[in-house]
Amino acid sequence: MHILLVEDNRDLAQNIFDYFEARGHTIDLGEDGISGLHLAASNPYDVIILDLMLPGIDGMTLCRRLRDAGKQTPVLMLTARDSLDDKIAGLEAGADDYVVKPFALREVEARLVALVRRAQGHKGPARLQVGDMTFDPATLKVTRGERNIELPPIPLKIVEILMRNSPRVMSREELERHIWGDSPPDSDALRAHLHILRNAIDKQADKPLLKTLRGIGYQIASE
Repeated sequence: MHILLVEDNRDLAQNIFDYFEARGHTIDLGEDGISGLHLAASNPYDVIILDLMLPGIDGMTLCRRLRDAGKQTPVLMLTARDSLDDKIAGLEAGADDYVVKPFALREVEARLVALVRRAQGHKGPARLQVGDMTFDPATLKVTRGERNIELPPIPLKIVEILMRNSPRVMSREELERHIWGDSPPDSDALRAHLHILRNAIDKQADKPLLKTLRGIGYQIASE
């Protein structure tokens, strides 16, 4: 799944990041309501995890604005408020489900999977395809033509990010932020992972899909 988390508590956000990334999901973070609204409106997410109490714009207002704008991405609302009135208010604002803090991350994951399945008509997440390469978000399986491609976790994240945004060119900084948040490793790390990815998907192919635009960034695109 490609998840947007809008949460201003950094410790909680880190716990959620660690859990979902370890399970092969891609997750972006908005640390306040304004940045969360911008990310949600600008990117195609499978599901949104939304805190209720946020600086800038609160979760209720953010959710309502997304629905008013026609954005139907499923929303799971997180909050410390557990009264019936608060739950009803969240659902009326456009949330699809509601979890009260503290919560078990396994339960959150199960609820997110159910929301995504429901939103996509029980068909599972839609496969991504660029040229003759496909990526299945449900199984994390990558194929090119008739060939199955095995990838380590970071190159797998890169291929999903670039395929979701294809044919847009993504800068190195943007890719690093998607993968490592605000704490990227040394400057050679991304280059090394891209080298592994390029060898895996392009080495045995007639036409390369992973392209480097010097001084600009990277893209996965077919001619």
